Amino acid sequence: MATKLLLIEDVEDLGRSGDIVSVKEGYARNFLLPRGVAVMADKNAIRRQAALKEARLLKAIEDKKEAEVLAKRFDGLNITAIVKVDPEGHMYGSVTAAEIVKLIEDEHKIALEKRYVQLKHPIKELGVHRIDLKLKEGVPATITLKIAPENFEETEAVEQAKSDTE
Repeated sequence: MATKLLLIEDVEDLGRSGDIVSVKEGYARNFLLPRGVAVMADKNAIRRQAALKEARLLKAIEDKKEAEVLAKRFDGLNITAIVKVDPEGHMYGSVTAAEIVKLIEDEHKIALEKRYVQLKHPIKELGVHRIDLKLKEGVPATITLKIAPENFEETEAVEQAKSDTE
């Protein structure tokens, strides 16, 4: 049986602050209510809903402004990841969203959450890659990631040897 709750805070994949949602009893009892992100949707909670929605709207406007400023900082931003490669030039491992966030922080001193990096799967190829970001309130941004081998000169020598044998 579904339980109706009023969300106090935004819950990813469920709803935003001020929304009334129906969830399974176990999810409500074991996750949402103990963490204080929701309350039972009774008459008192429904009265609070208007205030929560207004606060959410004001926060959304503020978040969107911050995200637009951040998106302008990302415009034309280039970051470089140095990775280990085997003698044939194949990467060991991959570059993940967490590593991209760390590179942005280290190189440009911009704090970013991993969930804003829109990667379908980790990057496993050398070269230049376009990385899409989805900031707060859905504001889009794009950065350029260059993945280079640890010893670029050695890789060039391997590629030269390959082309000579072909």
